[in-house]
Amino acid sequence: MKRILYIFSLFSLLSSAFAAQEDPFTALLKKLEEFTKKHPQEKVYLHLDKPYYAVGDDIWFKAYVVDAKTSFASTLSHILYVELINEKDSVTKQIKLPLQSGITWGDFKLSDTLSEGNYRIRAYTQWMRNVGPNFFFDKTIKIGNSWANDVFTTSTSQVLIENNAEQIKNKINFLDKSGKPYANAAVSYEVELNDKNISRGKVITNANGDVEFTYANNQLNSNKYGEIKATITLPNKQKITKIIPIRYTTQSIDIQFLPEGGGLVENLPSKVAIKATGGTGLGENIIGRVVDNEQTEILKFETKYLGMGTFILNPLPGKTYKAIVKLSDGGEKVIQLPKAESSGYVLNVNNTDSAKMTIKVMLSADLIGKGNLNLVAQHNGEIYFNTTIPSEKQLVALSVPKMSLPSGIIQITLFSPTHQPVAERLAFVNNPSTKINLTVENLKPTYSTRENVELQLTAFANNKPIQGSFSIAVTNAKVVTPDLENESNILTNLLLTSDLVGFIEKPNLYFLNEDLETRQRLDHVLLTQGWRKINWKSIFNDDPNKIAFPAEKSMKISGKITRAGKPVASGKVSLFSNSGGLFVVDTLSDANGNFNFDEMSFGDSTSFIVQARTSKEKKNIQIDLDRIPNQLVTSNKNTGDIEVNVNTKLMPYLTNSDKYFDEQLKRGFLNRTVMLKEVKIIEKKSLSPNSRNLNGPGRADQVITAKELENSFSLSMFLQARAPGVSVRGGLAVSNRNSGQMAIVLDGMKMSNDFLLDDINVYDIESVEILRSIGNTTIYGMDGLNGVIVITTKIGAGTSNNYPGYTPGIITYLPKGYYAVRQFYSPKYDVQPDNKPDYRTTVYWNPHLVTDPSGETKFNYFNTDQSGNYRVVIEGIDAEGNLARKVFTYLVN
Repeated sequence: MKRILYIFSLFSLLSSAFAAQEDPFTALLKKLEEFTKKHPQEKVYLHLDKPYYAVGDDIWFKAYVVDAKTSFASTLSHILYVELINEKDSVTKQIKLPLQSGITWGDFKLSDTLSEGNYRIRAYTQWMRNVGPNFFFDKTIKIGNSWANDVFTTSTSQVLIENNAEQIKNKINFLDKSGKPYANAAVSYEVELNDKNISRGKVITNANGDVEFTYANNQLNSNKYGEIKATITLPNKQKITKIIPIRYTTQSIDIQFLPEGGGLVENLPSKVAIKATGGTGLGENIIGRVVDNEQTEILKFETKYLGMGTFILNPLPGKTYKAIVKLSDGGEKVIQLPKAESSGYVLNVNNTDSAKMTIKVMLSADLIGKGNLNLVAQHNGEIYFNTTIPSEKQLVALSVPKMSLPSGIIQITLFSPTHQPVAERLAFVNNPSTKINLTVENLKPTYSTRENVELQLTAFANNKPIQGSFSIAVTNAKVVTPDLENESNILTNLLLTSDLVGFIEKPNLYFLNEDLETRQRLDHVLLTQGWRKINWKSIFNDDPNKIAFPAEKSMKISGKITRAGKPVASGKVSLFSNSGGLFVVDTLSDANGNFNFDEMSFGDSTSFIVQARTSKEKKNIQIDLDRIPNQLVTSNKNTGDIEVNVNTKLMPYLTNSDKYFDEQLKRGFLNRTVMLKEVKIIEKKSLSPNSRNLNGPGRADQVITAKELENSFSLSMFLQARAPGVSVRGGLAVSNRNSGQMAIVLDGMKMSNDFLLDDINVYDIESVEILRSIGNTTIYGMDGLNGVIVITTKIGAGTSNNYPGYTPGIITYLPKGYYAVRQFYSPKYDVQPDNKPDYRTTVYWNPHLVTDPSGETKFNYFNTDQSGNYRVVIEGIDAEGNLARKVFTYLVN
């Protein structure tokens, strides 16, 4: 994008305002440029096919990863991690996906073993971890459970005041799938707030299936979140546990008053933003008044939208101010406003005009004529204007056309004559020139069920056709009610929420309309959010973020080899795998013992064996692999999006989903998990269930367990003495039947012919299975001609979190590989007619819709059997970082 500055003074500006900056300030801006070049940042957005899901569903998504500074598709990272996180802040599923030019896609299958609840989808690159999880894609989604559920709950809570203390009264209703109450059922419960157990008890449901209990909120004046763990005993004596979120724990309202630019200055009018948050974590509108230290009322204020608003205050010398807020119960809350400074600067931005942004700089009288100021506007480190502000006048104003600025958050900073930041403000710009215009041709207003919908998509940016990558999701709004305020939205995420920390309530509403009221409300968000992505202090001090996680260009297996604690130089390191075919590669360690197998690509559940020897073939080597620690799961920041009664909220969708799942089950496309009654089994052998024996664990002529090996000095000695039909010659296993060398399979991988039995430490073995008979060796083909010895290590069995390093000279490794992405099923009724009911909840999903040089592409799909208003959402990006989002509907009769 061409960045041209058009700045027009509303007041007199010196002709030198746009002259070259003085050296010290120029050096500062150069530091900013070097900082952002050395530490680029990435942003991730996931386009989801639906706003919510049911157990049994598939979550389909497409990921867009962009460079935060340029907005172009990122080429920095080539690997993306996507996680499904449950209400206990535990990772339920994680998949690893390859990125190509910042684009990838994947899916999650929601098994029927999951419970209903508020889950999170989190996505990030390793590089993003250097600045912490605040800027990850982290979205709360509701997942209901009707198909595999026997108990449905609805919970309500009420905060009561008794003896000046807050009590929380909870009521839970228990129903079966048909809506019949579980009457006279025993229920035990535990209440946790802020990870502390504060109450527990036992109750009996009444005739309506209700229970009630009350507990004290011992964490007053803080909006804490927690859960109720309620266990009901059904008539068949089965115990079912339900986890119910607690959102409403206090009547207290958190109220903040935030001066624009950072502070108040005496005798200078300042805009003061208001942010009021209720006990649910959502904005709560308030009314109040401001009085001075003599109790004189200065002004009245009111918030009208999500607890946010503003007022203008002109602090007088020697005065202090406080706000008196009227509460819903008739009481009042008093908050002291920030104290005004006697000397300083005020930065005011009027951003309500659609075409321009007006900026005012005000100085206290003592600072007039004390040196020029500098005003800088930048977007994630990219400077869009930098101008000198003269200090000869107390008020200077200028305006900036928004067409010269990019879409997104602009960080405006005022610097003092000594080049220190003294005031700062965030402002949002919505520039149409950075958007892709999508048009859809051949769309009819009305279709029939199962009709073929054939459409052509055309993409233009700046009146030119563009090649872009797009994703499309089609749903029936009658089945999947749109969540306009919170559904996944590429504009909301990449332009707004990905650059802010904390919960943003109803973020999509700021992109549904482009009018004065919407711009004012969005400006209130930026006045109250209070976060800066570029920290000037760290730039001044040359204190950049530590690079603990390099950008991943490819998969690799690396580490270090040592012997007697000293690095082994020029050691031979071999990497083996037989997953998907035999794979063997060798490398040499460097002078420090480090080795690296780079530019690899392998699927998930791929096993490897790493073997190391010195240059003189000595095997007593310690191998330590480099291992990236898992990303910790932080608490859910989007507490305002948490739904207490997920199943109740989603019941219309769940009813339709049940019909779809039942039909899929009949056709063999879906499996239901069968919960068997407990059966006690007395096992004869403690055999690892992770055995890679192709016949199945334990199906062998002889099974040797870890307990049997625990007193053995070596595996070769044990087999020589206690394995009938096996001899050991020169460290190799030989069959007594034909004196041929037996094959060794270690954690599922066939080892080379020079692999010795004692290359592996006997204490690291979980089990040994000896296959001699034809019935057990046939499955191994020619490799089983002389018999097979299947060895499962304790590490291969998962006893050390798949982290190797115990057996000198050889280790097994099961790293995280690429997820095998599934294909969305879309029927072709013109080719394969099918009379069975079609109740798909996602009508069509295509993550890989690419326009040609003329900006065009075609696609088609078939409607389902259900009538309704079908909703189509198309999102995408082009090579210049321009974004697209288009939503349209059509009727199906």
